[in-house]
Amino acid sequence: MSECTHNCETCSSNCSSREKESLIEKPHQLSQIKKVIGVVSGKGGVGKSMVSSLLAVTMQRRGLSTAILDADVTGPSIPKMFGVKEKAEADATGIYAGRSKTGIKMMSVNMLLEDDTDPVVWRGPVIAGAVKQFWTDVIWEDVDCMFIDMPPGTGDVPLTVFQSIPVDAIVIVTSPAELVEMIVSKAVKMARLMNIPVLALVENMSYFKCPDCDKEYDIFGKSKVEATAASFGIENCARMPIDPRLAAAADRGAVELFEGDWLESVADAIEKV
Repeated sequence: MSECTHNCETCSSNCSSREKESLIEKPHQLSQIKKVIGVVSGKGGVGKSMVSSLLAVTMQRRGLSTAILDADVTGPSIPKMFGVKEKAEADATGIYAGRSKTGIKMMSVNMLLEDDTDPVVWRGPVIAGAVKQFWTDVIWEDVDCMFIDMPPGTGDVPLTVFQSIPVDAIVIVTSPAELVEMIVSKAVKMARLMNIPVLALVENMSYFKCPDCDKEYDIFGKSKVEATAASFGIENCARMPIDPRLAAAADRGAVELFEGDWLESVADAIEKV
């Protein structure tokens, strides 16, 4: 075994004093991104993209410059929810982020495909590489708060994002189901493994509010979001209802017109990050 020379550039000894090489990638040289929030879920179909969109709209309404990096490459939905149909433009300098009607910047694989319905048949490492390029090659310009809409689970893409992008905190999205605690646990443990704080827990489809009598009905079972958040030491939690008007707005590309204060407490926490 070679003896440590105390110069890590020339020494081959693998000792405890050797610093671990950072895998964090720098954004494009024309990008200035102050804050990065990942929006994750332990399983699919819980409304993660909806929460990402509403948080971006909420922060934009507060006067911040916001952006969404759509890391759900095989199931991209962000451009459609905002009614963005234009394809991304690029030149020798880089790829230019698209913009919504109110100025929210975004990048999604659907903005690079000829047809929005074309499937993305790529293996995991290729998908992860594309997400990394959304960070390094896209010209985001000045952004106060970027949201990364992640694919569900704890696979290649979330790992790549956590290792390559300086994520400040994550928001976990779930739904009121019996397996919720186990699913949330996976996301929480991965975040802690990567030393990324969990900022909030959002329970989507938490209840349905009758438009005639204002009574709330627990369609998918009684809410457990507060108890679940407390069990993992998550300070902030929020509940979002089943609202057909919200779904309709997203379907017609008008999610920026939504009305509701469900995520205000989460937005408050994001501002403090």
